[in-house]
Amino acid sequence: MTAALYFIPIVFLLVACDQLTKLLVLHAVSVYGAVKIVPGFFYLTHLYNTGAAFGMLHDSNRFFMGISVAAIAILFWQRRHFVALSLQLGWVLMLSGILGNLCDRWFRGHVIDFLGFQIWNYYWPPFNIADTCICMATGFFLLSAFSSQRSK
Repeated sequence: MTAALYFIPIVFLLVACDQLTKLLVLHAVSVYGAVKIVPGFFYLTHLYNTGAAFGMLHDSNRFFMGISVAAIAILFWQRRHFVALSLQLGWVLMLSGILGNLCDRWFRGHVIDFLGFQIWNYYWPPFNIADTCICMATGFFLLSAFSSQRSK
């Protein structure tokens, strides 16, 4: 068994956290509503997204479900190459994020975005825990790429 598979319980924990927070938002915040947590900085909202980041490719839910399944297959196929800790962490986070949003697309027909940030009059588009996992995974993959280039 490759090292990455030892992290599967963490994947399930992260997906569970993602789904639990989305469930809480479903019951606590009205659709398109917002609850200010830290006025002028952080709020909870309740938005539906059938596209990609920032709502790009709206109404492409099936397309992104297919991309998600393909990405999961590639992650499992390539897992034996993830030997560095940064790559293993990236694998765990990427798999968790993809699965979290795939669950939404499969069971709800859309992804729920709810974490909103504002700095002065600039609002960052709302996102969720799964999106955060995907972004962090990308960071770990980049870190690994730059550190392996540096060691050569």
